[in-house]
Amino acid sequence: MDHQVLIAEDDPRQAEVARRYLVAAGYQVAVVHDGAAALRHARSRRPDLIVLDVMMPGVDGLTVCRKLRGESDVPILVLTARAAEDDLVTGLDAGADDYLTKPYSPRELTARVRTLLRRTTPRPSYAIGRLAVDPRTHRVTVDGREIECTAGEFAILAAMAREPDRVFSRAQLLTYTRGLDRSSNERSVDVHVLNLRRKIEPDPGNPVYLRTVYGVGYRLSSDAS
Repeated sequence: MDHQVLIAEDDPRQAEVARRYLVAAGYQVAVVHDGAAALRHARSRRPDLIVLDVMMPGVDGLTVCRKLRGESDVPILVLTARAAEDDLVTGLDAGADDYLTKPYSPRELTARVRTLLRRTTPRPSYAIGRLAVDPRTHRVTVDGREIECTAGEFAILAAMAREPDRVFSRAQLLTYTRGLDRSSNERSVDVHVLNLRRKIEPDPGNPVYLRTVYGVGYRLSSDAS
């Protein structure tokens, strides 16, 4: 079993207990202790599942959940000390797939993780003309030839591949690269697109895949051939 699990829990003792049980169950486990670190890790390492404590310093767990749910379909198991129905509904509305109320049994946590991963279908790959993008393996190919992409380039390309022909503004594409680049601004999106054109286009000066929509942003054309 090679699933990667991220635990975001500000209590080091609880995090370590959960980590030990999940490692014993055969998972690769990383631990962070605040919401900002959880966002950075999730965006750069792309774990298969996230165990997310609601009450964390700085960026709270519900905010992390909402942000990540807008970017990916990674399964999220929320840990909460609040058992009230409204609090649980809030967690699910934020995009959580399941929840556990503290205090919880580490064995139950392990079982919930196993169940979530079992029912999670593999993320689909996308084919546009001769271009293929596979979020599961983080691979990009053109005519079967593998293309090396940075994390920021891949995040932009994968987002556009999910919705070919949709026009994305620079600000929208920037949300997919935050936490992956040191220079996160709309200009960095233009740089990523330029670099991607050099890598995937037959003629970067006359792109058939990554088209500019002047005054708006970019789209990935479905009629590329």
